[in-house]
Amino acid sequence: MKILGIETSCDETAVAVVDDMAEGADRLKANIVLSQIEDHRKFGGVVPEIAARAHLRHLPGLLDDALAEAGITLDDIDAVAATGGPGLIGGVMVGVTMAKGLALAADKPFIAVNHLEAHALTARLTDDAAFPYLLLLVSGGHCQLVLVEALGRYTLYGTTHDDAVGEAFDKTAKLLGLGYPGGPALERMAEKGAPGRFALPAPMVGRPDLDFSFSGLKTAVRTQVQKLGDAITDQDRADLAHAFQTAAVTSLADRTKRALDRALREAPDLTALVVAGGVAANKTVRDGLSAIAEKQGVAFLAPPMALCTDNAAMVAWAGLEKARRGDRDALDFKPRPRWPLDSLTQRHPNKGQGEN
Repeated sequence: MKILGIETSCDETAVAVVDDMAEGADRLKANIVLSQIEDHRKFGGVVPEIAARAHLRHLPGLLDDALAEAGITLDDIDAVAATGGPGLIGGVMVGVTMAKGLALAADKPFIAVNHLEAHALTARLTDDAAFPYLLLLVSGGHCQLVLVEALGRYTLYGTTHDDAVGEAFDKTAKLLGLGYPGGPALERMAEKGAPGRFALPAPMVGRPDLDFSFSGLKTAVRTQVQKLGDAITDQDRADLAHAFQTAAVTSLADRTKRALDRALREAPDLTALVVAGGVAANKTVRDGLSAIAEKQGVAFLAPPMALCTDNAAMVAWAGLEKARRGDRDALDFKPRPRWPLDSLTQRHPNKGQGEN
């Protein structure tokens, strides 16, 4: 089975082809991602209308490139999958409309993929992760702990009360004047920082629930920046970046450790702790989570760096898993700016049980 995937939920325009006749990374026959960083840099963040127009401009060419890279034509595709939400609605509409048109023209099934579910299933593409596993999804728009029991069966353990951790990284980088995109810039600056100079709060640590909160941490950084004023130096910025990253990782680790304890009680056959999303590319985050998994005696899985940020490979793979199950969506599917991952459990309450 060969699936064409399209991803346009934010500021990456992406097209990919996956083929389940191979194994692991060899399943990925094409994976093309066009970043819009330069289009948005001068604004210091993603501008939805600019993103949507860029998707519309670049998607046809990327589609041709992906099919050529995979060495196939549209006739060889078994289904067309596209991110149907959540995301910036203008961009999602562009991708969904393109996918519907291709599916209609080629008489192929159209599959609308939940962007969060695509992240959740990436470890099955790259590492053949078996159900069930605990997922920490950390990105610019999401911060969630989810028990992934099977395809279409997701139990939300905890989510953020305010900012997602990736958003907190980006906003803190902006406070420190580190440029755009902020998350990678802050990680690089933190490597130059001295530990212990600034005492920043690690939010929610020790609480019995499994939720997150990062707005207070961001405010603590702002307070320190205001105290330093115009006299702030690059070393000050590095020390603050180090302090912020340490506090954020401490919070993520505490929440994840508690969630892993619960997951092992509720699913004794738990196979792994999986991290996904853009923040999963951060080495300090990976190291902190890997240590937790090792202590608990479960495998730790993180996608390759290129598959942490938004990409169409994960969309194509999620579409493939859904196609195996016989799923397809009508051409009147409506793109969704919001589409909670755990809502899919109600959509398919009896499917996926016992799947590997």
